[in-house]
Amino acid sequence: MDPRTEKFSMPAEWTSHECTFISWPIQSSMVYPETYADVCAAYAEIIIAMAEFEPVTVIVNGADEAAVRAQVGSGHNFAVDCLVIEHNDAWLRDNGPTFVTTADGKLAGVNWGFNAWGGKYTPWDLDDAVASQMIGHIGAIQFDAPLVMEGGSIHVDGEGTLLTTEECLLNVNRNPDLSREQIFELLKQYVNIEEVIWLKNGLSGDETDGHIDNIACFAAPGKVIMQVCYDPADDNYAITQENLQILRDAVDAQGRRLEIVEIEQPPAVYLEDSRLTLSYLNFYFVNGGIILPVFGGTAEETDRKAIEVLAGLYPDRRIRTINGMGVVGEGGNVHCTTQQLPSVR
Repeated sequence: MDPRTEKFSMPAEWTSHECTFISWPIQSSMVYPETYADVCAAYAEIIIAMAEFEPVTVIVNGADEAAVRAQVGSGHNFAVDCLVIEHNDAWLRDNGPTFVTTADGKLAGVNWGFNAWGGKYTPWDLDDAVASQMIGHIGAIQFDAPLVMEGGSIHVDGEGTLLTTEECLLNVNRNPDLSREQIFELLKQYVNIEEVIWLKNGLSGDETDGHIDNIACFAAPGKVIMQVCYDPADDNYAITQENLQILRDAVDAQGRRLEIVEIEQPPAVYLEDSRLTLSYLNFYFVNGGIILPVFGGTAEETDRKAIEVLAGLYPDRRIRTINGMGVVGEGGNVHCTTQQLPSVR
Protein backbone atom coordinates (compact mmCIF):
# COMPACT_ATOMS: atom_id res chain seq x y z
CA MET A 1 0.00 0.00 0.00
CA ASP A 2 1.35 3.40 -1.00
CA PRO A 3 0.75 6.33 1.44
CA ARG A 4 0.38 8.89 -1.34
CA THR A 5 -2.04 6.74 -3.32
CA GLU A 6 -4.03 6.15 -0.14
CA LYS A 7 -4.15 9.95 0.43
CA PHE A 8 -2.06 10.00 3.61
CA SER A 9 -0.09 13.17 4.27
CA MET A 10 2.02 14.65 7.05
CA PRO A 11 0.12 17.32 9.02
CA ALA A 12 1.81 20.56 10.01
CA GLU A 13 3.13 20.48 13.55
CA TRP A 14 0.84 23.24 14.77
CA THR A 15 -2.30 21.14 14.16
CA SER A 16 -3.98 19.39 17.09
CA HIS A 17 -2.07 16.60 18.88
CA GLU A 18 -3.47 13.50 20.52
CA CYS A 19 -0.33 13.40 22.64
CA THR A 20 3.45 13.84 22.54
CA PHE A 21 6.01 11.06 22.77
CA ILE A 22 9.49 11.61 24.23
CA SER A 23 12.33 9.16 24.98
CA TRP A 24 14.15 9.03 28.32
CA PRO A 25 17.97 9.51 28.24
CA ILE A 26 20.36 6.55 28.33
CA GLN A 27 23.53 7.21 30.33
CA SER A 28 25.76 4.84 28.35
CA SER A 29 25.03 6.69 25.08
CA MET A 30 25.64 10.20 26.39
CA VAL A 31 28.49 12.41 25.24
CA TYR A 32 28.96 13.48 28.87
CA PRO A 33 27.66 10.53 30.94
CA GLU A 34 28.76 12.17 34.18
CA THR A 35 25.97 14.75 33.68
CA TYR A 36 23.26 12.07 33.51
CA ALA A 37 21.36 13.24 36.59
CA ASP A 38 21.31 16.84 35.35
CA VAL A 39 20.18 15.78 31.87
CA CYS A 40 17.39 13.65 33.37
CA ALA A 41 16.25 16.65 35.41
CA ALA A 42 16.20 18.74 32.22
CA TYR A 43 14.13 16.09 30.43
CA ALA A 44 11.73 16.07 33.38
CA GLU A 45 11.40 19.85 33.04
CA ILE A 46 10.51 19.48 29.34
CA ILE A 47 8.01 16.68 30.05
CA ILE A 48 6.27 18.58 32.84
CA ALA A 49 6.09 21.72 30.66
CA MET A 50 4.51 19.81 27.76
CA ALA A 51 2.09 18.01 30.06
CA GLU A 52 0.60 21.38 31.03
CA PHE A 53 -0.87 21.38 27.51
CA GLU A 54 -1.38 17.78 26.36
CA PRO A 55 -0.80 14.16 27.41
CA VAL A 56 2.81 12.94 27.27
CA THR A 57 4.06 9.38 26.87
CA VAL A 58 7.67 8.71 27.84
CA ILE A 59 9.49 5.92 26.00
CA VAL A 60 11.59 4.17 28.66
CA ASN A 61 13.87 1.18 28.94
CA GLY A 62 12.42 -1.38 31.33
CA ALA A 63 15.18 -0.84 33.88
CA ASP A 64 14.35 2.87 34.08
CA GLU A 65 10.56 2.70 34.27
CA ALA A 66 10.13 2.92 38.04
CA ALA A 67 12.58 5.82 38.37
CA VAL A 68 10.98 7.75 35.51
CA ARG A 69 7.48 7.26 36.91
CA ALA A 70 8.71 8.54 40.27
CA GLN A 71 10.27 11.62 38.64
CA VAL A 72 7.52 12.69 36.21
CA GLY A 73 4.55 10.34 36.52
CA SER A 74 3.26 10.88 40.03
CA GLY A 75 2.28 13.78 42.23
CA HIS A 76 1.43 16.01 39.30
CA ASN A 77 -1.96 17.17 38.08
CA PHE A 78 -1.49 16.18 34.45
CA ALA A 79 -1.24 13.15 32.19
CA VAL A 80 2.21 11.55 31.87
CA ASP A 81 2.51 7.86 31.06
CA CYS A 82 5.39 5.50 30.31
CA LEU A 83 5.76 3.02 27.46
CA VAL A 84 8.54 0.44 27.70
CA ILE A 85 10.46 0.25 24.41
CA GLU A 86 14.17 -0.50 24.65
CA HIS A 87 16.29 2.19 22.99
CA ASN A 88 19.93 3.27 22.68
CA ASP A 89 19.55 7.06 22.73
CA ALA A 90 16.97 9.72 23.51
CA TRP A 91 16.37 11.78 20.36
CA LEU A 92 12.92 10.53 19.38
CA ARG A 93 12.35 13.18 16.71
CA ASP A 94 15.05 11.46 14.70
CA ASN A 95 14.50 7.74 15.23
CA GLY A 96 10.76 7.74 15.89
CA PRO A 97 8.02 7.47 13.27
CA THR A 98 6.59 10.31 11.23
CA PHE A 99 2.83 10.14 11.60
CA VAL A 100 0.63 10.74 8.57
CA THR A 101 -3.15 11.04 8.38
CA THR A 102 -6.04 11.12 5.93
CA ALA A 103 -8.93 13.56 5.75
CA ASP A 104 -11.34 10.80 6.81
CA GLY A 105 -9.44 10.01 10.01
CA LYS A 106 -7.00 7.20 9.20
CA LEU A 107 -3.63 7.18 10.98
CA ALA A 108 -0.34 5.68 9.82
CA GLY A 109 3.31 5.91 10.77
CA VAL A 110 6.26 6.13 8.40
CA ASN A 111 9.15 3.97 9.56
CA TRP A 112 12.29 5.58 8.14
CA GLY A 113 15.69 3.93 8.25
CA PHE A 114 17.89 5.25 11.08
CA ASN A 115 21.70 5.02 11.22
CA ALA A 116 22.59 7.40 14.10
CA TRP A 117 23.17 10.54 12.03
CA GLY A 118 25.37 8.93 9.45
CA GLY A 119 26.94 6.30 11.71
CA LYS A 120 28.26 8.77 14.30
CA TYR A 121 27.27 6.73 17.37
CA THR A 122 27.07 3.01 18.07
CA PRO A 123 25.08 0.96 18.70
CA TRP A 124 21.83 2.12 17.08
CA ASP A 125 20.03 -1.17 16.45
CA LEU A 126 17.49 -0.60 19.23
CA ASP A 127 16.82 2.96 18.05
CA ASP A 128 16.18 1.75 14.50
CA ALA A 129 13.50 -0.59 15.87
CA VAL A 130 11.65 1.99 18.01
CA ALA A 131 9.42 3.46 15.28
CA SER A 132 7.80 0.18 14.29
CA GLN A 133 7.11 -0.68 17.94
CA MET A 134 5.48 2.70 18.53
CA ILE A 135 3.33 2.30 15.42
CA GLY A 136 2.30 -1.17 16.53
CA HIS A 137 1.48 0.02 20.05
CA ILE A 138 -0.82 2.70 18.68
CA GLY A 139 -2.41 0.29 16.23
CA ALA A 140 -1.68 2.49 13.21
CA ILE A 141 -0.89 1.42 9.66
CA GLN A 142 2.86 1.10 9.04
CA PHE A 143 4.71 2.28 5.94
CA ASP A 144 8.36 1.20 5.70
CA ALA A 145 10.27 3.84 3.72
CA PRO A 146 13.48 2.81 1.86
CA LEU A 147 15.19 6.01 3.00
CA VAL A 148 17.54 6.74 5.91
CA MET A 149 16.20 9.97 7.37
CA GLU A 150 15.69 11.73 10.70
CA GLY A 151 12.51 13.59 11.54
CA GLY A 152 14.50 16.65 12.58
CA SER A 153 15.70 17.08 9.01
CA ILE A 154 12.27 18.03 7.60
CA HIS A 155 9.47 20.49 8.25
CA VAL A 156 6.18 20.64 6.33
CA ASP A 157 3.51 23.32 5.96
CA GLY A 158 0.59 20.89 5.61
CA GLU A 159 -0.18 22.27 2.15
CA GLY A 160 2.34 20.39 0.03
CA THR A 161 5.68 22.06 0.81
CA LEU A 162 8.63 20.53 2.66
CA LEU A 163 11.65 22.42 4.01
CA THR A 164 15.05 20.75 4.45
CA THR A 165 18.79 21.23 3.93
CA GLU A 166 21.04 19.79 1.25
CA GLU A 167 23.75 19.32 3.87
CA CYS A 168 21.68 16.68 5.65
CA LEU A 169 19.34 14.99 3.19
CA LEU A 170 21.90 14.75 0.41
CA ASN A 171 24.73 13.65 2.71
CA VAL A 172 26.47 10.50 1.49
CA ASN A 173 26.50 9.15 5.06
CA ARG A 174 22.73 8.57 4.85
CA ASN A 175 21.74 7.43 1.36
CA PRO A 176 24.87 7.20 -0.80
CA ASP A 177 23.07 5.40 -3.63
CA LEU A 178 20.15 7.83 -3.95
CA SER A 179 20.15 11.00 -6.05
CA ARG A 180 18.49 14.28 -5.11
CA GLU A 181 15.65 13.44 -7.51
CA GLN A 182 15.16 9.97 -6.01
CA ILE A 183 15.04 11.37 -2.48
CA PHE A 184 12.49 13.94 -3.63
CA GLU A 185 10.33 11.19 -5.13
CA LEU A 186 10.45 9.20 -1.88
CA LEU A 187 9.45 12.27 0.13
CA LYS A 188 6.53 12.81 -2.26
CA GLN A 189 5.49 9.20 -1.81
CA TYR A 190 5.74 8.94 1.97
CA VAL A 191 4.68 12.37 3.30
CA ASN A 192 2.68 13.47 0.24
CA ILE A 193 4.32 16.78 -0.65
CA GLU A 194 4.66 18.50 -4.02
CA GLU A 195 7.57 20.88 -3.48
CA VAL A 196 10.85 20.76 -1.55
CA ILE A 197 12.64 23.97 -0.61
CA TRP A 198 16.30 23.01 -0.26
CA LEU A 199 18.25 25.30 2.05
CA LYS A 200 21.99 24.86 1.69
CA ASN A 201 23.45 24.26 5.16
CA GLY A 202 22.37 24.09 8.77
CA LEU A 203 24.01 25.86 11.68
CA SER A 204 27.79 25.80 11.99
CA GLY A 205 29.00 22.84 14.02
CA ASP A 206 25.63 21.08 14.14
CA GLU A 207 26.58 17.40 14.48
CA THR A 208 23.34 16.32 12.81
CA ASP A 209 24.80 17.59 9.51
CA GLY A 210 22.49 20.55 9.34
CA HIS A 211 19.04 19.56 10.61
CA ILE A 212 16.39 22.00 9.50
CA ASP A 213 14.82 22.15 12.97
CA ASN A 214 17.75 24.23 14.23
CA ILE A 215 17.70 26.87 11.49
CA ALA A 216 14.24 27.27 9.91
CA CYS A 217 10.65 26.10 10.22
CA PHE A 218 7.22 26.89 8.84
CA ALA A 219 5.24 29.27 11.03
CA ALA A 220 2.13 28.85 8.84
CA PRO A 221 1.51 28.06 5.18
CA GLY A 222 3.49 30.60 3.17
CA LYS A 223 5.44 31.81 6.22
CA VAL A 224 8.88 30.64 7.41
CA ILE A 225 10.75 31.53 10.60
CA MET A 226 14.52 31.52 10.29
CA GLN A 227 17.22 31.94 12.91
CA VAL A 228 19.62 34.55 11.56
CA CYS A 229 23.12 35.73 12.43
CA TYR A 230 23.88 39.45 12.03
CA ASP A 231 27.62 39.29 12.82
CA PRO A 232 29.79 38.96 9.66
CA ALA A 233 32.61 37.50 11.77
CA ASP A 234 30.43 34.56 12.85
CA ASP A 235 30.42 31.32 10.81
CA ASN A 236 26.62 31.38 10.80
CA TYR A 237 26.52 34.75 9.01
CA ALA A 238 27.34 33.40 5.54
CA ILE A 239 25.21 30.29 6.16
CA THR A 240 22.11 32.24 7.14
CA GLN A 241 22.53 34.91 4.47
CA GLU A 242 22.69 32.25 1.76
CA ASN A 243 19.64 30.48 3.16
CA LEU A 244 17.72 33.75 3.41
CA GLN A 245 18.32 34.36 -0.29
CA ILE A 246 17.10 30.87 -1.13
CA LEU A 247 13.90 31.53 0.83
CA ARG A 248 13.41 34.92 -0.85
CA ASP A 249 13.65 33.26 -4.26
CA ALA A 250 11.48 30.25 -3.37
CA VAL A 251 7.91 29.53 -4.37
CA ASP A 252 5.89 26.99 -2.37
CA ALA A 253 3.61 24.23 -3.65
CA GLN A 254 0.68 26.66 -3.80
CA GLY A 255 2.65 29.15 -5.91
CA ARG A 256 3.22 31.61 -3.05
CA ARG A 257 6.30 33.70 -2.35
CA LEU A 258 7.29 33.17 1.26
CA GLU A 259 6.98 35.66 4.09
CA ILE A 260 10.18 35.35 6.15
CA VAL A 261 10.27 36.06 9.88
CA GLU A 262 13.74 36.45 11.39
CA ILE A 263 14.79 35.45 14.90
CA GLU A 264 18.23 36.58 16.01
CA GLN A 265 20.53 33.75 17.08
CA PRO A 266 21.78 33.65 20.69
CA PRO A 267 25.45 34.44 21.36
CA ALA A 268 27.88 31.57 20.84
CA VAL A 269 28.53 29.23 23.76
CA TYR A 270 31.34 26.67 23.76
CA LEU A 271 31.85 23.42 25.64
CA GLU A 272 35.37 21.96 25.49
CA ASP A 273 36.15 24.06 22.40
CA SER A 274 33.02 22.84 20.57
CA ARG A 275 30.28 25.31 19.76
CA LEU A 276 26.92 24.26 21.17
CA THR A 277 24.01 24.29 18.73
CA LEU A 278 21.84 26.91 20.42
CA SER A 279 18.60 27.46 18.54
CA TYR A 280 15.29 29.09 19.33
CA LEU A 281 13.94 27.28 16.27
CA ASN A 282 14.16 24.03 18.23
CA PHE A 283 10.90 25.00 19.91
CA TYR A 284 7.92 22.63 19.91
CA PHE A 285 4.23 23.26 19.25
CA VAL A 286 1.84 21.85 21.86
CA ASN A 287 -1.94 22.24 21.99
CA GLY A 288 -2.46 25.90 22.84
CA GLY A 289 1.19 26.65 23.43
CA ILE A 290 4.84 26.61 22.41
CA ILE A 291 7.67 25.06 24.44
CA LEU A 292 10.61 27.40 23.83
CA PRO A 293 14.21 26.80 24.91
CA VAL A 294 15.89 29.93 26.26
CA PHE A 295 19.52 30.16 27.27
CA GLY A 296 20.02 32.93 29.85
CA GLY A 297 23.36 34.54 30.66
CA THR A 298 24.69 36.41 27.64
CA ALA A 299 21.57 35.37 25.72
CA GLU A 300 19.08 37.25 27.88
CA GLU A 301 18.50 39.92 25.23
CA THR A 302 18.06 37.46 22.34
CA ASP A 303 15.88 35.29 24.61
CA ARG A 304 13.58 38.27 25.10
CA LYS A 305 13.48 39.02 21.37
CA ALA A 306 12.67 35.40 20.51
CA ILE A 307 9.81 35.36 23.00
CA GLU A 308 8.47 38.61 21.52
CA VAL A 309 8.64 37.31 17.95
CA LEU A 310 6.81 34.09 18.75
CA ALA A 311 4.25 35.82 20.95
CA GLY A 312 3.53 38.20 18.08
CA LEU A 313 3.16 35.34 15.62
CA TYR A 314 0.98 33.26 17.93
CA PRO A 315 -1.10 35.52 20.17
CA ASP A 316 -3.44 32.62 20.99
CA ARG A 317 -0.64 30.34 22.22
CA ARG A 318 1.10 30.50 25.59
CA ILE A 319 4.88 30.72 25.24
CA ARG A 320 6.19 28.31 27.87
CA THR A 321 9.96 28.68 28.29
CA ILE A 322 12.33 25.99 29.55
CA ASN A 323 16.05 26.01 30.31
CA GLY A 324 17.58 25.44 26.87
CA MET A 325 21.00 24.74 28.39
CA GLY A 326 19.69 21.61 30.12
CA VAL A 327 20.09 19.11 27.27
CA VAL A 328 21.94 21.03 24.54
CA GLY A 329 25.32 19.68 25.63
CA GLU A 330 24.13 16.31 24.38
CA GLY A 331 23.48 17.77 20.92
CA GLY A 332 19.85 18.85 20.67
CA ASN A 333 16.92 20.52 22.34
CA VAL A 334 13.14 20.40 22.83
CA HIS A 335 12.08 19.68 19.25
CA CYS A 336 14.75 16.99 18.89
CA THR A 337 13.41 15.12 21.94
CA THR A 338 9.76 15.01 20.85
CA GLN A 339 7.41 13.32 18.39
CA GLN A 340 3.82 14.43 18.04
CA LEU A 341 0.88 12.09 17.50
CA PRO A 342 -1.60 14.11 15.42
CA SER A 343 -5.24 14.04 16.38
CA VAL A 344 -7.46 12.32 13.82
CA ARG A 345 -10.76 12.64 15.71
